[in-house]
Amino acid sequence: MKFLSVLRVGLLALATFFGAVSMAHADDGTISIRILKAGFVVGGSAGDGVLTFQGRKYPLSVGGLSYGLTFGASETRLHGTVKNIRRPSDVSGVYAQGGAGAAFGKGAQVVVLTNQNGAILELSGEQKGVIVSLDLSGLALSLK
Repeated sequence: MKFLSVLRVGLLALATFFGAVSMAHADDGTISIRILKAGFVVGGSAGDGVLTFQGRKYPLSVGGLSYGLTFGASETRLHGTVKNIRRPSDVSGVYAQGGAGAAFGKGAQVVVLTNQNGAILELSGEQKGVIVSLDLSGLALSLK
């Protein structure tokens, strides 16, 4: 009976160790993106960016569509961190969000988004332009 208890504790310790090791492989990086958005009801956005991960820089393409009340044009520059990625391609994917906002001149932006790979973007920056929006939008990032 004592042998089974020791064996159970040992197996639990191994499972915990391997679980921690697999989580430890996820890493963080930094990201900077520039998004140009314009629209009248249906909006579109395009841009570019750079992912810095494990000392290397990877160019990014940014695109997206929105539907709802959108009127105007803006440029947004965001920078921050990307968390929970194991390789650069994990940042690629669709980041969905819904929201409302307005910018006249300059406005601060803060956003946290997650994609289907589990990558978490924590971004802040500044929006310039004149745009009013109440829309559902999706942002697509991909490696160039």
